[in-house]
Amino acid sequence: MIRGENVMKGYWDAPEATAEAMRGGWFHTGDLATRDADGYYFIVDRVKDMIIRNGFNVYPREVEEVLYAHPAVAEAAVFGIPDPVHGEEIAALVTLKRDATATAEELRDFVANQIAAYKYPRVIRFGILPKGPTGKILKREITFDA
Repeated sequence: MIRGENVMKGYWDAPEATAEAMRGGWFHTGDLATRDADGYYFIVDRVKDMIIRNGFNVYPREVEEVLYAHPAVAEAAVFGIPDPVHGEEIAALVTLKRDATATAEELRDFVANQIAAYKYPRVIRFGILPKGPTGKILKREITFDA
């Protein structure tokens, strides 16, 4: 949460979104952060992006960073998909680097060996990630059938 004279007054023509974001004089950014022992804060993800699998919080950015460490991965987006058993399942859409090869199983194992067992993506597909004019990946535009 932040506040100050330089913080926005609200969202244009969106009073409900403004009321949700501006509470008690504070702007609730929707960012999730951790604080280390020295008091420094680190943004880890967005509240809206968080996946809840079997009651555990999974931050897509953490999983994406592991995927990006694989030498064949050019781009990756991690998100939750509905699952009748787990509530949400972790899924990833991956673009490989030119002339690189990797299977979904290889990427799944790569990630599973580096993070907690409940965090790795069980479903991995390959494709082109949708992007906005600034080049930002638009997760909300990803269509994904499990």
